[in-house]
Amino acid sequence: MREIYTGRLRPTQLIFMGDIFDALFGGIPYTYEQNREVIELINHMATKIEVLYLEGNHDFNLEKIFPNIKVVPIKAQPLRGEYNGKKVLLAHGDFDGERGYRVYTALIRSRALLLFLKVVDDLLNHSIIKKIDSYLGKKDDCKEFVGFEEFIAKRLENKFRCSYFIEGHFHQNRSFQVASFEYINLGAFACNQRYFIVKSSQDKELLQEERFS
Repeated sequence: MREIYTGRLRPTQLIFMGDIFDALFGGIPYTYEQNREVIELINHMATKIEVLYLEGNHDFNLEKIFPNIKVVPIKAQPLRGEYNGKKVLLAHGDFDGERGYRVYTALIRSRALLLFLKVVDDLLNHSIIKKIDSYLGKKDDCKEFVGFEEFIAKRLENKFRCSYFIEGHFHQNRSFQVASFEYINLGAFACNQRYFIVKSSQDKELLQEERFS
C-alpha cells in the first residue's frame, strides 16, 4: 500500500480481497484504534484512486470506516467484473460455507450483536478483542491445503460461468483450470510479500506477480 501512497505504483484501481486486518469490525471502535494507521492510509489512497474492498471474515461492516470506498459485503460476493471483455468473478472466499457457517457470518455482522460485544468488551478492558487478536495471530496462514484442487472443483464446478474466478481466504497462492474457467487463489501477503497487477498487454495473462520491496 505504501508503494501506491508514495507514487511508486500508479494503478487506476485497487481491490482488497478481505482479511486485510486480523480484526476490524464495524461497530467496535477499539478495533479501529488498533488499526488506525492502516485505516488512514487506505482512506488517503481512496482520495487518489478507486478502491474496492471485499469484506472478509476478519473485517466487515466497514462502510462507515471507509466512507470513500466501495465496500462489497459477503452477501454481494462473488463480485462480477470484466477484463478485456471476459467475465471475472471476485470473492474473499467464504461466501458459500455450510449452513452453520452462514448462520454464524450473519450473526456476527448483526448490529445488535456487535453493540452487545462492544459493551461487554469495554467493561472487560477489551479483553475479548485482545483474545481474538491473539488467537488469529497464531494461525498459520501459509499452511498447505492438501487436496485443494479437488475441494475447489467440488465447490465451484458447474455453479459459475466466467473466464476467471479469483479469491483469497484459503491463502494457497495457486491457479488451475476448473471446468470452463481459470481459478486463481491468492496467497496471504504475510507469507510471500507479493501483490498482483492486472495485465492487459496482448491478453497474455491476467495477473503479474510482483514482490514487495
